[in-house]
Amino acid sequence: MENVPVETVDVQDVDVAIVGSGFAGLAAAVRLDGAGRRDLVVLEKGTSVGGTWRDNTYPGCACDVQSHLYSFSFAPNPEWTRTFARQPEIRAYLESVVDRYRLRDRIRFGREVVACEWDGARWTVTSADGSVVRARAVVWGTGPLHLPATPDIPGLDEFTGPAFHSARWDHDADLAGKRVAVIGTGASAIQFVPQVAKEAASLTLFQRTAPWVLPKPDRPIPAVLRRLFWAVPAAQKLARALVWTRNEMLVAGFLKPSRMAVIERVARAYLDRTFADRPDLKAKVTPDFTIGCKRILMSNDYYAALKAPHVDVVTEKIVRVTGTGVQTADGVLHEVDAIVLGTGFRVGEGMGGVRVTGRDGVLLDDVWADGPHAYLGTTVAGFPNLFLMIGPNTGLGHSSMVYMIESQTSFLLDALRHVDEHGATALDTRRDRQDAFNAEIQRRLEGSVWSSGGCRSWYLDEHGRNRTIWPGYTVDYRRRTRRITPADHELV
Repeated sequence: MENVPVETVDVQDVDVAIVGSGFAGLAAAVRLDGAGRRDLVVLEKGTSVGGTWRDNTYPGCACDVQSHLYSFSFAPNPEWTRTFARQPEIRAYLESVVDRYRLRDRIRFGREVVACEWDGARWTVTSADGSVVRARAVVWGTGPLHLPATPDIPGLDEFTGPAFHSARWDHDADLAGKRVAVIGTGASAIQFVPQVAKEAASLTLFQRTAPWVLPKPDRPIPAVLRRLFWAVPAAQKLARALVWTRNEMLVAGFLKPSRMAVIERVARAYLDRTFADRPDLKAKVTPDFTIGCKRILMSNDYYAALKAPHVDVVTEKIVRVTGTGVQTADGVLHEVDAIVLGTGFRVGEGMGGVRVTGRDGVLLDDVWADGPHAYLGTTVAGFPNLFLMIGPNTGLGHSSMVYMIESQTSFLLDALRHVDEHGATALDTRRDRQDAFNAEIQRRLEGSVWSSGGCRSWYLDEHGRNRTIWPGYTVDYRRRTRRITPADHELV
């Protein structure tokens, strides 16, 4: 009888499993390790760290939050070269954090998580390669900006030339001298459109909604200032505090649309100044909603690129894509050689297709059938010791998500401490407290610019409920997550 080898499954038991190695996953790993919780593993689907800053490599990719604030408070970087760092520098920073805190041997690359199941005492985390991690707690750090959104346009898959999403940039596609179509005018598009326009023979931008754009106060950070930050760390801490304070002052406007008038005047003046000689184009790119309703974008070269003679802005609805071009509702077929999708991400799709099973076999997808919701954007009733980083209603329109991430790590550490002190297995949030919290959030969002600014944005789900934005000051969120409120949870 022939011997048949028995397939073995790679199984690892740890205290904490972290999914994702972007800002959220690395912050959790550093804080847990610093608190003495060293029995952890980071599961990363890619071949390197960085999250969205690894995936997005399109020309001109940069951050729209100031460098000194868009970085960890516990790992300041005196060597930021610009006010707003660009993608290669941010990715290098995250790699340096991994090395600085000796995390590399905790990271398992090529581990795309496909399922998480609670068995009453631990989580079983299964990856696509069949490997399994059993953990007492799971930290979900993938964030909302990692699944590209591809528009449902008839014929898109029939196009014969290069066609790709900005988050999966095809660097083998030579766009020099080509007729390029760009679909979408979001935060990524306004960065790569000027770069593509420099080399393309023509660029046709298909715009569904015109975004509000402000000048970007980006400039090199002088070497003398970088040396000062190295020599006097308190100086960089002060710079960070000043940036945070200035950004925090913007919240009042987002919560009351009438207060956005000052910022809107700045944006309109930018439009007037740039398109004084092109009233036809100005009419196309002027938004018809209150500034802040959709994400405010910043660029110094986007408007200038649109004025170039070989660039055309098309506002007619796309009806289909053919093998050679894009056809619009007016019957025009725009012949192009390549299509670039700047259509954003699938933000409101929960865990991105991962099967998460909590107590009593309940699926998170079922719990979130009407939209993602959580307690403080971090825990979900019925899913003990599952901690979401950048979960529902933790997004910002004015400041740094890194600040919010660090706040959540404090909640995570205090929750695990509470479990240990009481000799329990896990912490589960009470459903009534979670419901009360989300009701409060939705009340606070009523009347805000995101809800009443006259636009349809990715902040809102299909039911018109805002499942994305934190409706207040970041300092308020930090206060509420500094310690858990035991009465809002139960011990398992």
